[in-house]
Amino acid sequence: MAVKTHTWITLWFVLSAPVIFWDVGYCFMRPRSMLGGDLHWIWKPYEIYQNVDLVYGIKALEENDGFTNAQSFLNIVETLMNLAYVYLAHVSGWSPAPLIGFAAATMTLSKTILYWAQEYYCGFCAIGHNTISDIIVYWIIPNGLWILVPSLIVIRLGKDIATSLHVADRAATKTASGKQK
Repeated sequence: MAVKTHTWITLWFVLSAPVIFWDVGYCFMRPRSMLGGDLHWIWKPYEIYQNVDLVYGIKALEENDGFTNAQSFLNIVETLMNLAYVYLAHVSGWSPAPLIGFAAATMTLSKTILYWAQEYYCGFCAIGHNTISDIIVYWIIPNGLWILVPSLIVIRLGKDIATSLHVADRAATKTASGKQK
C-alpha cells in the first residue's frame, strides 16, 4: 500500500527544521549566543526573547536550570524524526512512515504542553513579569503554533494510521475466511 502523504505536513516538518536547529543552537551555545556574547549576532532576535521568557535568559543559565537544554535535546530528536518521516514517506515509500511522523508530532505536542504546564504551575515564574501584550505577541502566539500544528498532524496521521489498520484488518479477515471454506 502506498504511503499517503500530506503536503502541509511535509512542509511543516521541512520548514520548521532550520527554525528548531537555530533555537537549539541558541540554547546550547549560551552564554555566547546571548546578548553580550561573541556569537549573539547569529541569534539577534533572542535579545528580546531572553528577556520575555526567562527560561531562555541569564537567570536560568546562572542557576544551571537544565530544562532549557533538556527540551532542546528533545527538539533535536523530534526534528530528526520529522525529517526521517519525510524521507521514509516521500523517498523510500515505506508504509509505516506515518507512524514515525505521528510519534514525532506527539512528542512535540507533549513537550510543548509540558512547557506551558510548567509555566502555569510555577505561577508564571518565567513570563509573569511581562505585559499581557508582550506575553501574547512573544510567547503565546509563537509557542502556540507548536501546539496547534502538531495537534493537527497527530489528528491527520492518526486518522491515516487508523484507516490503514482497518484496511489491513478487513484484508486479514477476508483471507482467514477464505481459508476456512
